[in-house]
Amino acid sequence: MKFFLGTKVHMTQLFDEKGVVHPATVVSAAPMVAIQVKTKETDRYSAVQWGAGERNEKNIPKPVRGHVKGLGNFRYLREMRLKDGEVASVSTGDKQDVSIFSKGDTIEVSGISKGKGFAGAVKRHGFHGGPRSHGQKHSEREVGSIGGSGGRAGGRVAKGIRMAGRLGGDRVTVKGLEILEVDKENNLLYVSGAVPGRRGTLLEIRG
Repeated sequence: MKFFLGTKVHMTQLFDEKGVVHPATVVSAAPMVAIQVKTKETDRYSAVQWGAGERNEKNIPKPVRGHVKGLGNFRYLREMRLKDGEVASVSTGDKQDVSIFSKGDTIEVSGISKGKGFAGAVKRHGFHGGPRSHGQKHSEREVGSIGGSGGRAGGRVAKGIRMAGRLGGDRVTVKGLEILEVDKENNLLYVSGAVPGRRGTLLEIRG
């Protein structure tokens, strides 16, 4: 499985050979360094830990400084878990750049979505709201009954009932995206469509 860490830059559009325009997200993907290779024998599972980005050494906790000693001062550390029986193809200290991807590759992108603050149920969950008919006053966008009428859930508000609350700020994975262009010189990936988060959000790209 291909794995890469990048940050969201902005959205743009690209034209293909037929002149069809495609919305695209530009992802800055500087080379990563393998920090640690975990095996089932020593760690009970197989994984590769990657470091990306740069950070001032004084802002890195001492335990982390010791963990990455001699490899660099990384802003991000993320782990790519391997499937059972899969052997890591890299060693500690190896670098990996955007050349692992090719134009046309299908990928999935994970990131933290934009935080949008407190939102009602219509915006947060797509509720239709109350009927716009006689007898309604200031209740078009209300949630409606949340109690357990008729003995449902024992007459209480059941856990998980969809109501108003904090919207966004969740880990979101978008699947079925395509690599439209790979810019190796500038360490940029052009990904079809939109990806989670604001500009500067850390993205995990799997292919």
